[in-house]
Amino acid sequence: MRRDCRRDSGAGVGSSADAPATAKDMIGEIENRSAHLLAIKTDVETQGDFIRFLIKEVEHAAFTDIEDVVPFVKWLDDELSYLVDERAVLKHFEWPEKKADALREAAFGYCDLKKLESEASSFRDNPRQPCGTALKKMQALFEKLEHGIYNLSRMRESATKRYKVFQIPIEWMLDTGFVTQIKLASVKLAMKYMKRVSAELEMVGGGPEEEELIIQGVRFAFRVHQFAGGFDVETMKAFQELRDKARSKSGFAIFPVEAKAYVNALLVFLFQMFVKLSNMCACEGELFLCVIGRERNS
Repeated sequence: MRRDCRRDSGAGVGSSADAPATAKDMIGEIENRSAHLLAIKTDVETQGDFIRFLIKEVEHAAFTDIEDVVPFVKWLDDELSYLVDERAVLKHFEWPEKKADALREAAFGYCDLKKLESEASSFRDNPRQPCGTALKKMQALFEKLEHGIYNLSRMRESATKRYKVFQIPIEWMLDTGFVTQIKLASVKLAMKYMKRVSAELEMVGGGPEEEELIIQGVRFAFRVHQFAGGFDVETMKAFQELRDKARSKSGFAIFPVEAKAYVNALLVFLFQMFVKLSNMCACEGELFLCVIGRERNS
């Protein structure tokens, strides 16, 4: 923690009345900086054994579960917070900076993903909230999930080799790791989105508003399907409900040709993907992809 020094602002620049105050501020700043440097020197001289103990702890740290990295990093940061200026003090020792930074990077990256997954999984649609507002919230949350996975993929490319060298777990970064939970959370979000659209279709009276709702619902389903690689059983049912309502709405017959073509193309594409993936069943924690056979003729 770097100590900040306060400087009083003068009322007039260059006035003779302010000259003593300015000189006083300059002297104060020099004294503060000197005190800070003295505090660093004191830490270097008195905390040597403590720092060497932390060095050994970092150097010998080896983990097989990312969940164990998180409390270790928290403990390490808490211990280092007692130093007046962490980096200024540690540079006087053979501090394993690369490994310590890698441990922090992994712990913070994992915690950020976990928080994001929890936010998406715990999302509850409020039926009393206007439909447009609710849909925008779900869209924004899905975009955060997309961004989180994109950041993870970039981080994985540069971090995998370093983490292996430093004995930091990498399984959580793989597509079969925590990414699966993120994708499953996006699928559940899509189900809530489509159910909200289906409920709203019951209340609108046709026309452009109805058209826009159907297009929004199918477009969102398409994006999530592409992102997650499939739907689970509940989300599949929500999609079927939306599809059936889209077909049954009398207003859909008078939509502009471009709108009908767009919606139908997405409906056909999604259904074909469901059929193609109908026989795929993943292990626990992964997406279960299924489609009801009789829907082929519907």
